[in-house]
Amino acid sequence: MRNQPPFIDEEQNESTQLQFNWWREAQEFDENGRLKVDLSDLSKLTPRLKVLREMERLLLIANEGLDDLRHKLIVYRSGEFWLPIGGIKKEDVNIPPIITILLLGLSASGKSSLVNLMYSVLGRSGLIPFAQTSSESSDYTTLFMEEHNVLRSMRSGFCVYDTRGLDYNQMSQGLEEVSGWMVGGVRHNQLCCRPGDQNLGRDGVVSSSRFARREVNCVVVVANLAEIFKALKCGDLKPLEATKELFHCPCIRKSNENPILILTHGDILSAEERISARLKVCEYVGASETSGAYDIACLTEQGILPEESDPVTSYALTEAVYRALMQSDRTHLPKMKFIDWVVHFLSWVMVSISGFFAMLAYFFSKLGQKHKLKM
Repeated sequence: MRNQPPFIDEEQNESTQLQFNWWREAQEFDENGRLKVDLSDLSKLTPRLKVLREMERLLLIANEGLDDLRHKLIVYRSGEFWLPIGGIKKEDVNIPPIITILLLGLSASGKSSLVNLMYSVLGRSGLIPFAQTSSESSDYTTLFMEEHNVLRSMRSGFCVYDTRGLDYNQMSQGLEEVSGWMVGGVRHNQLCCRPGDQNLGRDGVVSSSRFARREVNCVVVVANLAEIFKALKCGDLKPLEATKELFHCPCIRKSNENPILILTHGDILSAEERISARLKVCEYVGASETSGAYDIACLTEQGILPEESDPVTSYALTEAVYRALMQSDRTHLPKMKFIDWVVHFLSWVMVSISGFFAMLAYFFSKLGQKHKLKM
């Protein structure tokens, strides 16, 4: 383990390793943490074995690969992962100066906790909380959009937006708001207001109009694994159905690829429950149980430095952000040329004219009805 503090003895070290290598408590491992089954034959791998194989992959490369992948994020600049396609040159592609990653999920899914973990792992901020989190004993919820420079660098090529959680009892209103963010972009300090909200004054809050508007380039769906599992045990499918509805919402898709799914708070469950819940969620929403989802426990809430104590969680988080940037750079569209602007303008004129004549038709039809009644 990297940079192990000197005051931690071997017994504590083994206990910590067992805690963070939680999947090795599954029945496929012996008491020494060795696999009792062969994972080399890919044709015989069940979804469960694929998850165990993925966790072993992360463990294998985490210690050596974390710093290298983190460095790639530090030096990343917008459009760096763009590849030439369709005969378009890079200078003819509309690449924003900053890539924007939008975190979406139900209330208390762990979005703000995930942001704090990003600061700790990517920005090396330690345990300093940059985003306020909600809990069972608190009614706090994110009411304003928050832009986060998780690298804590003036030259960062991307930012992460923390959003207000969706209510699974009012998904239609929530998805309508999400659609507005995807079409119109997002701003720091932007109010997330929904029907029924009261006393959401902006006293003392700087207007969002003073901040730059960001185009959303990639969406990461965050789901509370522990909450979904407990709800399923009680026969309640609402959290899982709401997560599926959000995951498959057409407005959040920028390409043929599914959004990245991050499962949080799995550390509350046992190893068997955690694996079972991951398989059920991925199967239900239609995501790959390995390449489509990441199990990230947001351990900073327990007072633990992830990059020091839990390299697997840290590497998984870093890889998820890296993949989000790769997805983003594959979705950039060509710049509009002069002829495109002319067509756009003419289309706008035609729509305006048709709307004007539709209004006239409605007015004269009402006028004709009144004239008939008088006769």
